Amino acid sequence: MSAACPFSPKELRQWLLQQQGLLKPAQGKSAVAEVLQQISYVQLDSIYVVERAHHHVLYNRVKNYQPSMLDKALEQKQSFEYWSHAAAFLPAEDYRFSLQRKLLLQNGNNHWFNPEQQLMNEVLARVAAEGPLKASDFVTDSIKSGQKNGAWWDWQPAKQALEQLFMQGKLMVAKRDKFQKVYDLAERVWPDHGAQVPPTEAEFADYLIDSCLRSQAVATVQQIGYLRKNMQAVLKSQLQQQLEQGRLQSFMLNGKVWYYRPQLVLTDKLAAKVPNKVWLLSPFDNLVIQRDRLKQLFNFDYQIEVYVPAAKRQIGYYSLPILYKDLFIGQVDVKADRASKTLLLQHLVLDEQIKLTDALKAALTKAVVGYARFNSCESWQLVKTSARNRDWFMC
Repeated sequence: MSAACPFSPKELRQWLLQQQGLLKPAQGKSAVAEVLQQISYVQLDSIYVVERAHHHVLYNRVKNYQPSMLDKALEQKQSFEYWSHAAAFLPAEDYRFSLQRKLLLQNGNNHWFNPEQQLMNEVLARVAAEGPLKASDFVTDSIKSGQKNGAWWDWQPAKQALEQLFMQGKLMVAKRDKFQKVYDLAERVWPDHGAQVPPTEAEFADYLIDSCLRSQAVATVQQIGYLRKNMQAVLKSQLQQQLEQGRLQSFMLNGKVWYYRPQLVLTDKLAAKVPNKVWLLSPFDNLVIQRDRLKQLFNFDYQIEVYVPAAKRQIGYYSLPILYKDLFIGQVDVKADRASKTLLLQHLVLDEQIKLTDALKAALTKAVVGYARFNSCESWQLVKTSARNRDWFMC
């Protein structure tokens, strides 16, 4: 029977922010690699109303972050692109554990597509012969001119074949060209690819436990296995084993058993370390991606409305959660007007219960100015908010 939670809600929140790398940004040549190792992945997303999500996540954790820094980490083999619970950039140290999914797919499982094996063989042979290729390279010159008589005129099946080969681990993403994947043979992208030994099921479960608790401080079995198919039974077995070995401890919270590593518990007081700071977080940020977890630990119910019909949106298409110190205080729908170089705060919603202090005003203004600059915007404009917030939040 697990004990009651030994941490106050505030201690849990602050410990989590520490483990998420938000309280002390990394810096230096290996900063991106350090952050990836600490938080275990950075989710990739293609939405471009503002700077893409993977860069936004790193911007909040790496001092003076620039998108070229992630490109450099990939080039130097400090990171690679594959699938976590979604498409992601992963730390180099985790490459071996990507083989678990790859082997499943090689043995008959499909990712999204079911391309013909003959087509996959032809696509793989062409990459082997010609070197790195994009999906668009499988459109012939004749098709580009409007004639459908080329061997590769129907590029969509070729694109699906490329993606299936990527998920199987036969191809890797060597780089991205204007966000398009550039595929190459895995052994050419990752030189020791063939020397890697796939993990056992138990080893993979331990890997999920380790990476989750390192990055999230505390978690339930459901959270550890988030969007991982057929992992609950082995995760429960490994968690029980680690409890018996003294490597883990557990407590009850909101009717669920939560696990943590006792050696990760911070012995000093975090309160003095949490700055008077506002973070505008990506909708795909590691801290907020699990909606139920966010509600339990922060009492904040957040939903990205990209997938909500326009007429039913409450905040807006691309709303960012607003974190102040260790509490979420609202959301702001944003868009970068790149023609005018203006960051549009299309709808700002702040919790009516928060006290609008000068310290909070200064922190929020600083966050907006920094985020505008990150988006190559020279100014910002508040479009819609309540009268209370407009009077207080000076533009």
